[in-house]
Amino acid sequence: MFSKLRRLAVGLVSVVVLGFGGAALAEPALWKISDKDSTIYLFGTIHVLRPDTQWRSPKIDKALSSSGDLTLEIIGADDPSVMQPLVLKYGLDQAHPLADKISPAAYQQATDLAKAGGMPPQMLNVMRPWLAAISLSLVPVVKAGYDPKSGVEQVLTKEAQAAGKPKNAFETPEQQIRFFADLSPKAEADFLASTLKDADEGVNKIDKMVAAWAAGDTASLEQQFVSEMKGQYPELYELLIVKRNQNWADQLKTKLAGSGVSFVAVGSGHLVGPDSVQAQLAKLGIKAERVE
Repeated sequence: MFSKLRRLAVGLVSVVVLGFGGAALAEPALWKISDKDSTIYLFGTIHVLRPDTQWRSPKIDKALSSSGDLTLEIIGADDPSVMQPLVLKYGLDQAHPLADKISPAAYQQATDLAKAGGMPPQMLNVMRPWLAAISLSLVPVVKAGYDPKSGVEQVLTKEAQAAGKPKNAFETPEQQIRFFADLSPKAEADFLASTLKDADEGVNKIDKMVAAWAAGDTASLEQQFVSEMKGQYPELYELLIVKRNQNWADQLKTKLAGSGVSFVAVGSGHLVGPDSVQAQLAKLGIKAERVE
């Protein structure tokens, strides 16, 4: 369920979530929180989509058009001038090759996957496990026809810019990269192992996962995006999901104290499950309602 370079190439972090055309009447889930003078819409995004994916709906368009600003996880993730120095600082380890950090079998699998994506093995070998995981996760996805340029964030950002709407972010690019770079060695290895496991299971599993997003099937999203990470990789789950959701809920509470209508778009894995952003908001006395 690891999206959740995965984040560098698709907008650094989450493959946690991707996009796929669902049934004609289906649409991704949308929530809102509100008080007497504020409404904040919460939309779960997909960081990479097939170019022909249809995910817009009158409900989503109405929420977007009524919103005066857009909040994302980060801003600048697709800007090489922003991301490259951070990746060089936190993602490379030339003194300790990747081949020395994981098993020979795992390294061989990673090398084969890298070659399939046109990445030289020597480039892979200087990456830290977290960066290798993010980079390799895109290989089967792109080969299956998904395009980082078609992701939801890309579309929303362009529309906000065209409309002159302010853009905000929950995290800075460096903060988001540090979530990965500061993982323990075991958690880093788990992150890479999960990516290699997902690659083995193929695009069919990815299509199934993303079809749930397109259909607004939150129960399936929870099972596929949250339950696996929570059960198999608890340290990753606590760091990448729970703590971030708590932080975002605090920021949303502050934002709700203002006024106006806002649209918030974050990875779908953050809006499902027992520790979702909505669950964290409930602990703060704020009820999120699904928009029907």
